[in-house]
Parts: sequence; structure tokens; C-alpha cells
Amino acid sequence: MSAVIWLLISLPLGAGAVLGVTGTRCNRLVPALGVAVAVATLGVAVAASVTRPQSSAPLFAGMRAGLAVDGLSAFMVVTVAAVTTAVLAFAAGEFGPDENRGRLFGLMLVFSGAMLVTVTATTLPLLLMAWEVMGATSWALIGYWWRRPERVRAADTAFLTTRTADLGLYLAAGAAVAGGAGSLDLRALPDAPSPWLHVITGGVVVAALGKSAQLPFSFWLSRAMQGPSPVSALLHSATMVAAGAYLLLRLHPLLAATGWAGPLVAWTGAVTALFLGVVAVAQRDLKQLLAASTSSQLWFMVLAAGSGGIAAGTTQLVAHAATKSGLFLAAGAWLTALGTKHLPALRGAARTYRLLGTAFTVGALTLAGLPPLSLWAAKDEVLASAYAESAGLYAVGLAAAAVAAVYSIKALWYVTQPLPDDREAGYDTERDGTRRTARTTPAPLLVLTFAAAVLGVLALPGPASWLKRLVGAPDEPSPKPWEVGLSVGVAFAAAGLAWWWASRPAPVPRPAVRWARGWLHLERAAHTVVVRPVLRLARALAVFDDRVVDGAVRQVARGGLATARIAGRVDDGIDAAVRQTARGGLAGARLAGRVDDGGIDAAVDAVAAGARGLGRAARRPQTGLLHQYYAQAALGFAVLVLIVLLVR
Repeated sequence: MSAVIWLLISLPLGAGAVLGVTGTRCNRLVPALGVAVAVATLGVAVAASVTRPQSSAPLFAGMRAGLAVDGLSAFMVVTVAAVTTAVLAFAAGEFGPDENRGRLFGLMLVFSGAMLVTVTATTLPLLLMAWEVMGATSWALIGYWWRRPERVRAADTAFLTTRTADLGLYLAAGAAVAGGAGSLDLRALPDAPSPWLHVITGGVVVAALGKSAQLPFSFWLSRAMQGPSPVSALLHSATMVAAGAYLLLRLHPLLAATGWAGPLVAWTGAVTALFLGVVAVAQRDLKQLLAASTSSQLWFMVLAAGSGGIAAGTTQLVAHAATKSGLFLAAGAWLTALGTKHLPALRGAARTYRLLGTAFTVGALTLAGLPPLSLWAAKDEVLASAYAESAGLYAVGLAAAAVAAVYSIKALWYVTQPLPDDREAGYDTERDGTRRTARTTPAPLLVLTFAAAVLGVLALPGPASWLKRLVGAPDEPSPKPWEVGLSVGVAFAAAGLAWWWASRPAPVPRPAVRWARGWLHLERAAHTVVVRPVLRLARALAVFDDRVVDGAVRQVARGGLATARIAGRVDDGIDAAVRQTARGGLAGARLAGRVDDGGIDAAVDAVAAGARGLGRAARRPQTGLLHQYYAQAALGFAVLVLIVLLVR
């Protein structure tokens, strides 16, 4: 049985890695292969959700890599695999053969594989590894068109912001080890002793809020809209942003163990829901509206985790994934066809492309929380848990639901208006539109739209009770009739007001509109509070390094060079003396050579020459003739007699 869970994660990870390195060599085959792998992964996910496999393997000394599909993750693995399949099927027609399909499809499969590891991991080290892979691949996907600097900067902003929050998981892991949780099993984290328990919880909360684009990290989601529309549909509906909410739902016992974490998470999400809902209302770009609505809608899942509504949060997560991915795909299809995603330029788009218009209408009404669609029922389940926790949270939840109806109906109003006479004037502002939709667009869009409409069945009394037992929370509260009635009334009132007011200027000061349209200037605040001080500190440290540390090193080097020069001069003097001595020695040697050559050798040569001469002279009388010897003897005696006579 454990083979199923290993196949579940290895299939998208392995196939994605292979497709990613093929580049453009197999561009025609990549879409079919990618969709086939996604379909196979979906089949394995369904099998895993039924059989509930689990497995573990040694990872580090005393730590294991654990994987398991339980009641909560059973829903998530199917949701992730289904949305991945729909998005890849849509992308097959959106990206032509001139694009690097291998990199796109490969990265999306690797990303979904990392998300599947995240939702099935039972130990913190494996969760951290999958979390890292998600972050890296999300950066590569957002910056897919890397030749455009603004898209690369957007990817960098999203990556660095989420990475800053992700440090919380490392803090949590370190605190867990310090607190004695040797195996780092997620189920053992609530048993960590104080104060390590609070450090672990704080780290998890920061990482989850950052990944789910809650305040103050929300601005990264706005920048992430620079990525391709299929990427937005995958990352910002059922996977990346949902990972933080899922982590909080998974670790609700950890939040409850501290006493402070649950309310903190719930109220942080409450502030996010209201402020980012206002941001969504102010947007005039469709993808920016959907992005802000994602941050706002994720609050319902965060609220469910903080208030103990695990089943309600799961229903909300699954329904929102189907709804938002379908809306992002519709926005992407219009961007491809018309070359714009600016809302005023999209007037009448739903009338021109009726299939897209129908799907977008259902998605927008679902996002507005209108009955009988899925987010209406899921939202009421979450609000019931909030009311059991705090009346204040319930009131904020109703206000957030009203704001959701406003921004959803605003988007719907624009795309369903009659076509203006000068409609072509607003087209092709971001790219050259094709004026048609791809053949692969209808099928995935209709599947997601159908799911968005009917998944609310999970919040009906019978299925809701089954789901609560499945996730281990059978005592979760259900909405009372008056709560359902109040919720419906608020949603319809807000939707009607939004439709009536859509064509009129908002009675809000222009600075407030610019503030909301600029995402509360959160990125500017981050630059002011974090980026600029860090850069100034880095520059100051660089100056200190250059002038003090490097200066000291350079002074030591200069001293060494001066010493070396002095030593060199002394050495040169010694060499000069040696050379002088050598020269003197050479002169003496030359003189001795001359004396030897001209004196001693000459004398020896003279003696030798004399001896040779005497020898030659002595040889001459030796003729061998007797009368000559006799004459020589007579001459010799005569000379001898003469000498004797003279000497006397």
C-alpha cells in the first residue's frame, strides 16, 4: 500500500524534472505528455484518498521522512491533482510551439509534486524540503518570461517576501530540536515544553501567513500576477497560497496548545479580509482584483484554523480552489484573445465569448457567496465556527462576505455590459490579441466551473457530518437557520448595491482610492521599513569592511612590502659585495693565470726546449762512423787541455 503514496509524489516530480530539461526539443509532445502525467497523478490521488496509504523512510540520524494520507490530506491530494490537470490542459492551447513548453509544464508538475509532499508530510524535515521546492519553482514560474526585467523583479519580490516568512519554519524546526522533539513528527509538536512550544508556534504562524499572502505579506501576491495566467491559476488558487492555510488547519492542535496563536491567526486574517477586500474593490485590472480577492478569501480558511473549524476550512479551501482557478483561466483566455485584462476594456467580453462569459459568471457569483453555489455554504460553515469562538469575529466575517460580493459583482458588471462602439481602442494594450480562444480552453474551464457550483454539497447537513468525522472534528458547530438567513441577506444586499453602484463614481476621496489601488502601499512600506535599512546597513558594513578590515589588511600588506623592499636592498648590498669579491677573485685568478702561464709554464717550457735542443745537438755527433768519433775525441781533449792551461 505504501507504494501508492510514493508513486503519488514521484510521478509528477520525476516527470516534471524530465520535461523541464527537454527545453524546446520536444515542444509538440510536451503538452500531451504533461497532461497525461497529470491525469495519471489524479488517478493515483483518488486511489490514495480511498486507501489512505502511509509510509516512512530514514532521513537523518534519529529522524524519518514520513508520508501519510489521512482524512484532511485526502481532500487536498485530489484537489491539487485535479486543478493541476485542468490548468495543464488549458495551458496546452495557450502556449504555442515558439514558447519553451518543456520548462513551463515541467516546472508546474514539479511544483504540484512538491505541494503533494507538503500536504502528505508527517514530519517537519520533509515538510521543509517540499516547502523549499515550492518556493523555488514558484519563483521560476512567476518569472517564466525572464527576458522581461519587470517580470523578473516581480518574481524576485514574491520569492524574497515568502522566503522571509519561510524562515519561521526553520525557527520552528530548531526550537523543536532544542525542545527535545527528536523525531520532528508534526503530531508531537504540541507536546513540546515551554518556552519552545511558543517559539515553534510563532515560527509556523509566520510561515503560514506569509505563504497565504496575509497581512503584512500580502503585496507579494500582487507582484506575482506578472506570471502567465495558468501559473496564477495553479499557484494562487489550490496550491501555493493554500499551503499556508492548510498548514494551519493541519497544526490546529499546536495553535490550541498555546492559547494565543488561534486568536492571533483569526484576527490577523480578519484584518486581511477587510483591507484586501477593499483593495479588490478598488482594482481596475482583472487579475489584480482576483489576486486581492484571494488574500481576502483565504481569511475564511485562516479563521477556520484559528477557531477550530477544520472541516469548514477544508470545504472552503476546496471550493475556493475550483472557483478561483476557473476565474484565473477565464481572465487568461480573455487576455490571450483581446490582449488586455483591464476591466473597462473588457466591457462586453462575456457577450463576445459566451462560453467564457458563462463560466466567469458562475465563478463570480460563487465568489460573491450567493446561494446555492459552493462558497455560500462553505462560508456559513466557517462563520458558524467563528461565532462559537467570538461574536466579533463573526461580525467581521459578515463584513468580509459583503465586501466579497461587492468586488465579485463589480468584475461581473464590467464583462457583461453591452459592447461599446470603440471597444477595439482598449484591446491589445498588453499583447497582440488573437481574437479567439484556444481549442483546449472550454473543457478545463467547464469542469472547474461545475466543481465551483456543486462543491457546496460538502456543507449540507449529511455530507458535512461525514466530513467532520473524516477530519477528526465531529463536534464542530453548524450554522443555525438565522445565521444562514442573515448571511444570505447580507450577500444579496451587497451584490445588489454593487451592481447598482458599478457605473457611478465611488464616494471615496481620491487619495483613499489610490491607496487601495496600490495595495495599501505595502510594498513601499516594506522597502521603507525593511529593504532600505538593510541596504543602508549593508553599505555601512561594506564601507567598514573596505576602510577598516580591508584597510588593516592593506596596511599590513604595505608594511610587508616595505620590509620586503628593505630586505631586498640589504640583499642587493650583500649581492654587490659578493659580486665585488667574486670580481676580485676573478682578477686574482686572472693574474695567477698570467703568472702561471707567462712565468712558471714559460720556464718549464724553456727548460724543456733547452733539453730538447741539447738532445738534438747531442744526437748530431752520433753518426756511427768511427773516424768521426775519433776526431770528436781529439777535439774534446784539445779543448780540455786548453781550459786547463787557461785556468792555471
